[in-house]
Amino acid sequence: MDGRTGKQIHAQNADTRLHPASLTKMMTLYMAFTAIERGQVRLDSKFTISSNAAAEPPSRLGLRAGQRIELRYLIRAAAVKSANDAATAIGENLAGSEDRFAAQMTGMARALGMNNTQFRNANGLTQSGHFSTARDMSTLGRRLFYDFPQYYSIFSRRSADAGIATVRSTNRTFLDNYAGADGIKTGYTRAAGFNLTASAQRGSKRIIATVFGGTSTAQRNATVAQLLDMGFGRAPTRVKEIKPAPPQYIVDRKSSRKVASTAPVARPAVRAASASVAASSLNSAMNEAMAQAAAAPPPAQPAQQRSSAPVRLASSARPPAKPGSATASASTAADEAVKLAMADAGGNATVLRVSARPVASPRRRADARTDQPAAAVAAASTANVVPTTEDLQLDSSTKPQRRSETVIVGSGTAGGPERKPTERVARASSSGGQSWGVSLGRFKSRNQADARLVQIAMQESELLDGALRHVRESSKGYEATLVGLSQSAASKTCQRVAAQGQRCDVTSP
Repeated sequence: MDGRTGKQIHAQNADTRLHPASLTKMMTLYMAFTAIERGQVRLDSKFTISSNAAAEPPSRLGLRAGQRIELRYLIRAAAVKSANDAATAIGENLAGSEDRFAAQMTGMARALGMNNTQFRNANGLTQSGHFSTARDMSTLGRRLFYDFPQYYSIFSRRSADAGIATVRSTNRTFLDNYAGADGIKTGYTRAAGFNLTASAQRGSKRIIATVFGGTSTAQRNATVAQLLDMGFGRAPTRVKEIKPAPPQYIVDRKSSRKVASTAPVARPAVRAASASVAASSLNSAMNEAMAQAAAAPPPAQPAQQRSSAPVRLASSARPPAKPGSATASASTAADEAVKLAMADAGGNATVLRVSARPVASPRRRADARTDQPAAAVAAASTANVVPTTEDLQLDSSTKPQRRSETVIVGSGTAGGPERKPTERVARASSSGGQSWGVSLGRFKSRNQADARLVQIAMQESELLDGALRHVRESSKGYEATLVGLSQSAASKTCQRVAAQGQRCDVTSP
């Protein structure tokens, strides 16, 4: 998407519900930043580590049960190293338990417009009912950039001091190799594959892209790089910036607990309103809210639970609110949003045990690194998830569409003198009979010609749907051609390519 406007540039299987893996931590961090801004906690607030958090599997910071550590270090570990124990500790200390925190995360997701996302934990480890989509994660990545610019730079760090250790970024390879990249988050589990939400800026343009289900780190990074290249090629240089509105996530104290306010509340308004509230009334309201939360029944649990139950940190109560903060009204916001979402869904949360991987291209080749067919890779990715008769079908999830060509995108560079497409009479090499085509010029090697063909095929996917790529070898080099087009499609393609200062000639039957 264009990060400045939030408008879609390209999408494929964007609303298919899949395992997000550690992209989940983007929401965990969003919730932590929100709590800091509202005055619930500070960066130097010390959080107590539960046995549940300390027992999380890798990637881990190495926290010990009973240990106390500042929130700033947990944030660094979760954002840079993608530490599961740090993410769980953040959730448990902010909400009292990981289950309650996951419900708050889902509530915030609804407030941000992430309608195909549901969280069950704070770290992204595979769990029944925990899912998201590529579109939702791109939306969340954009919100991190706009809503918390003061913290966003943490996603571009190659390493960070996490208190008990210096941690290295899981995303450093992509950050080092893609010009303009400044975040955001990687993710991997066997069920999810290799995921990445990335953001990059070049000049006035900012592009955000998300890929789910990559077959390797290298393949995932290459695909994201190609999508970003396409975004920079298609996005206009000048566009009116559309900043996202503050999330509708504030509960009116005067209203019933069953009815949440739906009017957007800007942060400056929250601060201004909080200035007129006495500290004593805030503490009283906060105690009342916590008492109601303790008396409320726990959220519904999925059929399949993790091996160890979350431990409630009775000794780690919510840090006292700063005088004049809006914590009293904000502290129950997550519960209200979740209840509304559950009410709209009839009280039943959608459960995802087995993630249906998007349909592969019929021409998809075996993975270059593993020499395994795509079907085998997809099967292996869900090998550790056993389906049961209790699984619910995700009827609301759009069925993935088949691709006519392999999805690979090259860089679409702009600039240089404008060229007008020329039309020359030639016979296109097509097994499908007489047709119009385009020639993209001659190259020194077949690989260069193939790369140019793939770049244009993806960049102009609407016009070139069904076109055949062909490399014609001669003594003068390797000519890259696209055949099987109508005269109109061939002419329009060359007009767009020529506008970028690149060679393109129309070939007639």
